[in-house]
Amino acid sequence: MFPDTGQDRRSQAAKALFERAYARQMQGEFPEAVLLYKQSIETLPTAEAYTFLGWTYRFMGDLEAAIAECKNAILIDPTLGNPYNDIGAYLIDLGQFEEAIAWLRKATMSRRYESYHYAWFNLGRAHAALEQWPASLLCFEKAAELAPDYRPAREAASEIRRMMQ
Repeated sequence: MFPDTGQDRRSQAAKALFERAYARQMQGEFPEAVLLYKQSIETLPTAEAYTFLGWTYRFMGDLEAAIAECKNAILIDPTLGNPYNDIGAYLIDLGQFEEAIAWLRKATMSRRYESYHYAWFNLGRAHAALEQWPASLLCFEKAAELAPDYRPAREAASEIRRMMQ
């Protein structure tokens, strides 16, 4: 996440600010988290800090700002899958399903992502919203295959199967 340059003070300071921001975000202290993420970015911009700043804006109900920060993350590191998935999820929340699909496909093909099942699940949600049942089912099944313990994917796939009978 942060460049490993040994004793690089900027990297260490940015990481410490990011960790403080994340702790505040998880405590629901969103304005404080925003300030700390911005300080982390000012110290050393990372795709993760921009993505998590976007996530915080989402919790605050500002989806446009959330999308903008995820786009900043992509400018820093286009290989990171999280911001593509997050943009797709935010677009689903805005009812922009076809646009969401394009971003979510990028997330499923990204080189660096620890949670591909979220992108596949969200892609299934977008297809389901457009009543594209076979495509939705394939996406939910892929999410369940990647993360067998992820119950929402298994449940969504079962529901789509029932609907298609």
